[in-house]
Amino acid sequence: MTEGKNIIDETRDKEITDAQVRYQDEVPVFTERKRLLFFGLPWTFTKYLLKDEILTTNKGFFKTVINDCYMYKIVDVQLEKSLIEKMFGLGTVVCYTSDTTDKIMKITHVRHAEQIKNFILEKSEKMRMKRRTLTTMSLNSDATDVADDIG
Repeated sequence: MTEGKNIIDETRDKEITDAQVRYQDEVPVFTERKRLLFFGLPWTFTKYLLKDEILTTNKGFFKTVINDCYMYKIVDVQLEKSLIEKMFGLGTVVCYTSDTTDKIMKITHVRHAEQIKNFILEKSEKMRMKRRTLTTMSLNSDATDVADDIG
């Protein structure tokens, strides 16, 4: 690696259109921090970054865990507000995904929870349409029922 350049600058010099580099350069639409329920103060080490095509969760101080989920993989979004969260203007956004690492991603105790939920809902639908991705659910069907219907 050359002196004074980071990996992103070197990749731009090579003109590689790698998706990972593109998502790192993308400016977040929402940047929120998990807050304590006590007066909604941001004294935790959990950050949520919402970009146009990706949702990133960054947790931890001594051991950091970063989890990414593409917007097109988010199937459904739910907003939860307890009484204490309502008192301090917070909310929890629950994202149900088809991601293998996290089937349920929670954006816990954040401000602007309703705006974040609406943003995720709209962007996930747009990304599914853009990628022409179809998400279906299995409603407890047996293989024998399918075989009977076919034959």
